[in-house]
Amino acid sequence: MKAYRASILYFPDPAVRRAVLEVDGLLVVGPDARGRQVVQALGAHAELAPRFAGVPTTHFPGRIIVPGFIDLHIHFPQIDVIGSPAEGLLPWLENHTFPQEKRFSAQGHSAEAATFFIAELLRNGVTTALAFASSHPESVNALLAEAQKNQLRLIAGKVLMDQHSPDGVRDETEQSLLDTEALIRRWHNVDRLGYAITPRFVPSCSAAQLHGAGELAVKYPDVWIQSHVAENRDEIAWVRQLYPEARSYLSVYAQFGLMRPRAIYAHCIHFDDADRTLMRDTGAAAAASPTSNLFLGSGFFDYAGADRMGFGYGLASDVGGGTSFSPFHTMLAAYYVGREGQTKPGLSLSPQDLWWQHTAGAARALGLDGVVGNLLPGCEADFVVLNPQATPLLARRAAQAASLDELLFSMIVLGDDRLVETTVISQAG
Repeated sequence: MKAYRASILYFPDPAVRRAVLEVDGLLVVGPDARGRQVVQALGAHAELAPRFAGVPTTHFPGRIIVPGFIDLHIHFPQIDVIGSPAEGLLPWLENHTFPQEKRFSAQGHSAEAATFFIAELLRNGVTTALAFASSHPESVNALLAEAQKNQLRLIAGKVLMDQHSPDGVRDETEQSLLDTEALIRRWHNVDRLGYAITPRFVPSCSAAQLHGAGELAVKYPDVWIQSHVAENRDEIAWVRQLYPEARSYLSVYAQFGLMRPRAIYAHCIHFDDADRTLMRDTGAAAAASPTSNLFLGSGFFDYAGADRMGFGYGLASDVGGGTSFSPFHTMLAAYYVGREGQTKPGLSLSPQDLWWQHTAGAARALGLDGVVGNLLPGCEADFVVLNPQATPLLARRAAQAASLDELLFSMIVLGDDRLVETTVISQAG
């Protein structure tokens, strides 16, 4: 067993967006029945220290231990696309994204990129991620092998895209489904890894490919599903041409059996209440991706509408349309997006709500509530040590914080990777 002393942030009820800061806390971790390091105890140092007097303790004075961040939607093959200028989503894909993704057919390139990608997640305090690989099985194998090496909790999948895609990234329908099933069998539930069936988006997938993806979802009910929906108005018009009888873009996924718990749909911007009801009733969740939505001019995720209809969501970087791996940049962008909400302009998302979206809330969206995204007993011991004195301005502002909200918001607004001092991953005992 090991213990860590610092200020500790956690969510007493993972379903409630209210955090607690134990100012002088003790976090005790130790192996569970599987040998995985999990939280054994959490509370005030003065109360727990006598009970765990013989446990080696690492003290982080002036630091804050927080749950490891969860990134609900990120593209592994797009690390070299960040900051590429474009007129919008579809030109950005054609001119920047697809040419980069072609390179991931090479095992060597995929392996080098995976080493960088996983290191960048950890450097920014991200300990769980749901990631798109490219359409090449080599990219999935390289990414999940590197995650396994670092004992990161990572869920990933080979992109399915057998139409309306350029040579080099377009796959073949039958082979793409065979490759997907082989990857599920190789990687799903191995160590801390998971697999996600990954249609890129409706226009890139034939009806036969979407049908096959739905069959795999039935055959393997505990795998994840991930895709994009209702991000861009041009994209929506394209789907309407392809499926003129469909009620909406989202309903196409339902038609093929791709709406269920553990299904995560990125963006979900241009929704009506029928779409929101479909998300809620099927147990699917949204990956809100504010930096990419702002960067590409796609629109604003409607927080008020999602809460009114009661479907789940969490935060995502969406690198490389997204502009940063940093959860602090993502939370700040979400605050901006909330101010421009479609049904309730001027919404102010609280700092605790924003933090919840990137930790406990994202865990609930993934169906991993009580496993990651929090520091309650039984949770895997993934956490981040933050230094609120990381920069002069942050130190000055944090020192004057009169409440937990002020402290959290100062880190959201002024924080970046420099705020992350240490990232600790739950390792086998």
